[in-house]
Amino acid sequence: MTILTNNILFGLVLSLCAFELGIFINRYTRIQILNPLLIAIVSIICFLFLFNIDFDTYNKGGEFINMFLGPSTVVLAVPLYRQLDLLKKNSKAILVGIFLGSTIGIFSVIGISYFVGLDATIIKSLIPKSVTTPIGIAISSQLGGLVPITVLAIIVTGIIGAVFGPTICKIFKIKDKVAIGVAIGTASHAVGTSKALELGEVEGAMSSLSIGIAGIMTVIIAPIAYNLAAFVYHMIK
Repeated sequence: MTILTNNILFGLVLSLCAFELGIFINRYTRIQILNPLLIAIVSIICFLFLFNIDFDTYNKGGEFINMFLGPSTVVLAVPLYRQLDLLKKNSKAILVGIFLGSTIGIFSVIGISYFVGLDATIIKSLIPKSVTTPIGIAISSQLGGLVPITVLAIIVTGIIGAVFGPTICKIFKIKDKVAIGVAIGTASHAVGTSKALELGEVEGAMSSLSIGIAGIMTVIIAPIAYNLAAFVYHMIK
């Protein structure tokens, strides 16, 4: 085992195998909650715990995956380019939808966090939960949050959006493809977008657009929202 773990590719191969296992289980069972990413995370944690392998050893190879976060997000622009005419036609509605989704998402996190009595550092870490990981890490660092908690919150949010997003749209009878894509992308970033791409090219294109715009809006809104909420909270308290 030491020979395997000392190999720099150990973490990378383990991650890929765990994700392939997740894809297989998801396709075989057809159960939405068994998301491939969720299965991969649980599998890796169990493997490391079972063989008493520390995270730093795993991350020597696992960190290579981080190199692909940026390029993979950029690739999502391809379906968006194909739906450029649809984007121009619905540009105002899309921008308003993303702005409201981002704003409500931020204020709801802050409000619920203060209500349950979470520490200020934890609140700052949770604020960028709905943006893609590179942007979320930057926002968390800017606000003074804890990056590991931010990454966990982003992953959990993405999985929840991918699993329950389409079902929620059905419950509320949202049938417009543009609206579905914007909702999923704004709320659950790249992981949700992977599900939106399964629903259709229009949904995937609008969701991938929402990732970038929601990220930019969150960078601007997050500090203002937190400072405003903190001021109101201390005034009331």
